[in-house]
Amino acid sequence: MFKLTLRNLLARKVRLVMSGLSIVLGVAFLSGVLVFSNGLSSTFDGIIYGSTPDGVVRAKDFAEFDAGYSGTPENVVTPKVIADLEALPEVDRADGDIAGFGMNLLASDGTLVGGTGAPTLAFNYHDGPNMEGGSILELDTGHWPEGTDEVVLDTAAAENGDYELGDEVQLLAPYGEIEQTATLVGTAEFNGGGTAGATLLIFSTEAAQKLFLNGNDVYNRVSLTAADGVSQKELADAAEEVIPDDFEAATGDKVADESQAAIGEFLGIINIFLIVFAGIAVLVGGFIILNTFTILVAQRSRELALMRALGAAREQVTRSVLFEALVLSFLASTLGIGLGWVLARGLAALFRAIGLDIAGNALDLTATAVIVSYAVGVVVTMVAAYVPSRRAGRVAPVAAMRAEAPHAPAPLGRRATIGGALLVVGAALAAWGVVGAPGPDALWVGIAGVIWILTVAVISPIIGKPVLLACRALFGRLFGTSGRLAGENALRDPRRTGATASALMIGLALVSTIGVLAASMNKSIDDLVDDEFTADYLVQSVAYMPFSTTVGDALEDVDGVSVLSRQQWVGAKYDGKTESVAGNDDQFDDVYDLDVVEGTTDAQGAEAVVFDDFAEEHDLGLGDPLELSFPGGTKLEVDVVGIVESSEVTAPINVPIDQLAEAGLTRQDSSISILLADGANPEAVKDDLDEAASDVPIVAVYDKEGFSDSIRDQVNQLLYIIYGLLALAIVIAVFGIVNTLGLSVIERTREVGLLRAIGMSRRRLRRMITLESVAIALLGAVLGLGLGLVIGVTLRETLKSELSSLALPITQLVVFLVIAVVVGVLAAVIPSIRASRMNVLEAIAEE
Repeated sequence: MFKLTLRNLLARKVRLVMSGLSIVLGVAFLSGVLVFSNGLSSTFDGIIYGSTPDGVVRAKDFAEFDAGYSGTPENVVTPKVIADLEALPEVDRADGDIAGFGMNLLASDGTLVGGTGAPTLAFNYHDGPNMEGGSILELDTGHWPEGTDEVVLDTAAAENGDYELGDEVQLLAPYGEIEQTATLVGTAEFNGGGTAGATLLIFSTEAAQKLFLNGNDVYNRVSLTAADGVSQKELADAAEEVIPDDFEAATGDKVADESQAAIGEFLGIINIFLIVFAGIAVLVGGFIILNTFTILVAQRSRELALMRALGAAREQVTRSVLFEALVLSFLASTLGIGLGWVLARGLAALFRAIGLDIAGNALDLTATAVIVSYAVGVVVTMVAAYVPSRRAGRVAPVAAMRAEAPHAPAPLGRRATIGGALLVVGAALAAWGVVGAPGPDALWVGIAGVIWILTVAVISPIIGKPVLLACRALFGRLFGTSGRLAGENALRDPRRTGATASALMIGLALVSTIGVLAASMNKSIDDLVDDEFTADYLVQSVAYMPFSTTVGDALEDVDGVSVLSRQQWVGAKYDGKTESVAGNDDQFDDVYDLDVVEGTTDAQGAEAVVFDDFAEEHDLGLGDPLELSFPGGTKLEVDVVGIVESSEVTAPINVPIDQLAEAGLTRQDSSISILLADGANPEAVKDDLDEAASDVPIVAVYDKEGFSDSIRDQVNQLLYIIYGLLALAIVIAVFGIVNTLGLSVIERTREVGLLRAIGMSRRRLRRMITLESVAIALLGAVLGLGLGLVIGVTLRETLKSELSSLALPITQLVVFLVIAVVVGVLAAVIPSIRASRMNVLEAIAEE
């Protein structure tokens, strides 16, 4: 029986290839995602463990990534403290670290390098080891910086900036004298993982102190190396005895865990994001596999009946079909895993374009990726083939003696009843989510959406019939006999047509859902900016980082500027959590009008204005004290004098901007809001503002429309990635249509021969098959776009606190519908050519 099964597979090579394509693509995406995910984790693990020493002395109560360094004398370590640490018997060496914040690199042509994706890291060089005993940095070319006018860049930054050794590198400092230069003397990478897209600026200790610590011989962190036989905990405990009260000693493992936790949230989102799309690809492939085996079993009814007539038991026939599926799934999964390895590099290139660089040597096939890919590919194929295999086993032996293969499809009433019930269940869950069910509201709508998509895929032969009838009528009117025949062919087997269209339906349902959410987000951004951002111009860093106050000084002198308000955003600890704090100047209330709930917005001295939801969360009222802690232990004590409604123009905690300087924070600007004088020419003033800020490329001057566009550009960047990933599901669906049409042509060989014999030309035959393909694609598009609209609108309703406005992407939906027609035409190319080239006499004689 097994020999017969293998012979059947090899005898139908075209069917074998066409059937396996969906498995190959689905497994390829899954394998690629697993390889990419592992490479992503390996890259960051290599950087974290390769750059973390045995122990760290740092500002108290602030874990890794909690907040940027404030650069004040209150939170620094003196050389005496380092000497005291080195004198401890538990310490082999103590190296002073200087971490700069807000430094930027310009390319040789003056444009910004990095800054919009992974961060720019500026720090001093020393040769202290990491916790594994290796070097923290690895030199690629040149030598380490020695003088105050030397710098080492990471290799990618040097290439992106078009710099070579010996060139003068252009830098932008976060405060003080903005424009800086240094000679490039080397290129380097982190030991163990490249840079993951980050830009590295490595200075000598003296140069870093000059740039970030006003030239003082101090440090803001200390790297500790344990003596032989000393554990990390013993090292940290010993260091605690000699460091200032405002600092703490943390073990290297603790620092690495904090780094992994902070980065892990980001990586987790990416991994879940990709796994979801991999699941979609596998699901779409599963529908195609089910449809393919259903067709193959139907076409081989007489062959299977002969096997039964010759003595094969039902179980043997079933096992025969399942064995075919097993062999096919194994072969296709093997190809898919290899293609996935290539796809992983494509994903890496895609993410590299948005600033996340994955080490190439980390993108290797792992045992886990191979096992999971094989398991999913084989299991999905076997499950999809199970129902057709059972049906094959039930073929009666007497069917072999009939002139025509039996074809008596079961009625669809039961499917309609169950499907209708599931649609109602989905509607109930969605309604529950909209009115406020326990847990995230969007989760309930998401569950409902999955139920709807799967249910519509199953009952598409029923609910899609009106679409097919409309296609038959339209095609018949436009294309005559070939159009009517195409419509009839699509209606002939609604199960097959519906199953084929379902693969495309799933992809387009998701695309249109994302389209609704994206359009609503863009509309919400426009409405929010128009409503809340009442400034004529807004000045911000393109990387949303603080910048030097000299920018604002230059802008104040521009003719036509009536009011210029400065704002500085910082992170502070309150009640054990890091909160955003905005320092607003006296002109803030002249530009923005916050909705007051209680008290006033006029905070003076040690006073604060807070959001109403923040006050409610922490049970705060007027007159209550707030104690804010900044890196290094400096504190700011203020009293609540006002409670306002939440707004996007400021932070949950607002204090006078001079209070931040009194708390020891270096004075910088995060945002500048400008009102024009009466009668000023907006275009002329905008040109002058651009000119005044031109020396600092990281800063941009936006009007309302430009600011909305800058935010939408980020949304659209993510949207294009989503569409790109969903395109794979649509590509798989296209292969499904090609597969179904190809098998349908084989099944209707004799019918095609008769059509040609009675006078149908090759051109009309090709047109008939193309129109049949278009009908299938239109069915999938109409069901998918309609369902996506419902899911998208319902999801938006649960997210209306973030997506305040609803927008329907009508133009995009029309484009998707046109794409579906194009998909139908392209999918029919090979089957239609194959049909038109059949020999008429041989086709008529086909059994």
